[in-house]
Amino acid sequence: MKINGKASYKWTSVILTLAIIMIGVTSFNIPVNAQTSGEVPGQALGLNSDADLWRFIRNGNSGNISMQNELAAVMIQSEGDNWRAARNGPISTFGVLGVFGMIGLLAIFYAWRGRIKIDAGPSGKTIERFGSLDRFSHWLMAGSFVILAITGLNLLYGRYVLLPVLGPEIFSLITTAGKYAHNYLAFAFMAGLALSFLLWVRHNIPSKIDIDWLKAGGGIFVKGSHPPARKFNAGQKLIFWIVMLGGLSVSLSGIALMFPFQTDMFAKTFGILNVIGFDLPTNLTAMQEQQLNQLWHAIVSLVLMTIIIAHIYIGSVGMEGALDAMNSGKVDRNWAKEHHNLWVKEMDSEIKGTKRPAE
Repeated sequence: MKINGKASYKWTSVILTLAIIMIGVTSFNIPVNAQTSGEVPGQALGLNSDADLWRFIRNGNSGNISMQNELAAVMIQSEGDNWRAARNGPISTFGVLGVFGMIGLLAIFYAWRGRIKIDAGPSGKTIERFGSLDRFSHWLMAGSFVILAITGLNLLYGRYVLLPVLGPEIFSLITTAGKYAHNYLAFAFMAGLALSFLLWVRHNIPSKIDIDWLKAGGGIFVKGSHPPARKFNAGQKLIFWIVMLGGLSVSLSGIALMFPFQTDMFAKTFGILNVIGFDLPTNLTAMQEQQLNQLWHAIVSLVLMTIIIAHIYIGSVGMEGALDAMNSGKVDRNWAKEHHNLWVKEMDSEIKGTKRPAE
C-alpha cells in the first residue's frame, strides 16, 4: 500500500505526539511514585521520619516556636493518653465498685442486724447534743457535699448512663447547670469544712478508750454491748479526720482545677516524698499538674463518697435515735447513755455544778 505525502506527514505527527506524551507521563511518574513512598524532592524526610524523631515527639518533648506559650511547643502531649487511660479505666471501674459495693454491704448488714434499737427503749427525756451552730455547720458541709457528689458523678459517668436516656440536649443542659453548681457550691463545702473543724476538733483527739471501742466493734454487731465513749466515739473520730483531711485535699485539687495552670502542688509534694526515699518526677509541666489534679480529685472524691454512704446509713435508718442529733439537736437520754455514756456523765456533772445551793 502506498502512502502519499500528506498521509505520511499525518502519521508522523501522530507518532511524534504519542512519543512526547509517553515521555512526559514517564518523567512525571517518577516523583509521583517517590512521594508515595514517603520522599520529597531535596532529600527531605517527608513521611519517612526517623524513629528517633517521632520517639522524641511522642515523649512530649517541646520544640522551638515564636509564640509565648510553652504548651504550644509540644506537638504531642503524651501524658494525655495516660490520664485518659487512668480516668476511664481503673478510677471509673473501682469508683463504681466502691460506691455500689458499700451500698450492697450495708444492705446485707441491715438484713442481718436490722435497725440498731435503743436497748432500754426511749426514755422520753432528752439531752442537748448539738447546738444551732453545730447543726448549721454540719448541714452546710453535708448538703453541699451531696450536690458536689451528684454533679461530679455525672461528669465521670453521665455520658454512659444519662446521655442515652435523656438525649444530648437535656443531658447538655443538666451537665452545664451541674458544672456551675459544682464550682460555686465548692466554696460552701469548704466553709462548712473549716467551721466544723473549729467546732469539733477538740472532741476528736484520739484517746485510749478509742482502742477499746474499736475492739468491741462499736457495739453494733452484738446487741447490748456498747463500749464507753465520750461525745464522739472512735468511729466518729475516724469519720471526722477522714472528712477533714480528705476534704482539704479535694478542696485544694478543686481550686487548682478551677484556676488552671497556676499551681505546682504535685511537683512540690513529689519533692517532699523524694526526701524520704521515693523516686518521683518533679519536673512536671503545667498540663501534667492539671492532669494529676484531676485524677487525684476524682480518687479522693470517690473514696469520700464511699465512706460517707456508710456514715449516712448509720446516722439515719441504721440506728434508732441517731438522726435526732442533727435534726433537733436533742437526743433521747437512754440513747445517749448507751452510745456516749461518758459524755452524759460529763454533761450531768456540769449541770449539777452550775446549780446554786439552796438558800
